[in-house]
Amino acid sequence: QVQLVESGGGLVQAGGSLRLSCAASGNIFIGISAMRWWCQAPGKQRELVATITSSGVTNYAASVKGRFTISRDNAKNTVYLEMNSLKPEDTAVYYCNVALREGRGVYWGQGTQVTVSA
Repeated sequence: QVQLVESGGGLVQAGGSLRLSCAASGNIFIGISAMRWWCQAPGKQRELVATITSSGVTNYAASVKGRFTISRDNAKNTVYLEMNSLKPEDTAVYYCNVALREGRGVYWGQGTQVTVSA
């Protein structure tokens, strides 16, 4: 079993910043490959925000490129999402997920609410 614990969400004014964290624990001895952040706004489908591979290659949704930065600390099994220049349209529940190596499964965090006021 793998547990993901997210933190860092909250309420911020437009133009502000937040930093999300997601720490993985449990049966992850096989190692973690890709780590991702997703978001889901009310009434919308969950969307991929950012990805970071085990070698540190990153990829971003067009809507956040240049404003958000994904990073990871492999020693802590933790992925981060630095969110700058936040916009009201960034308001959503943000979820992390991790994929274990060798196809050993994909796991989701519980989600953390980010609300950006105009």
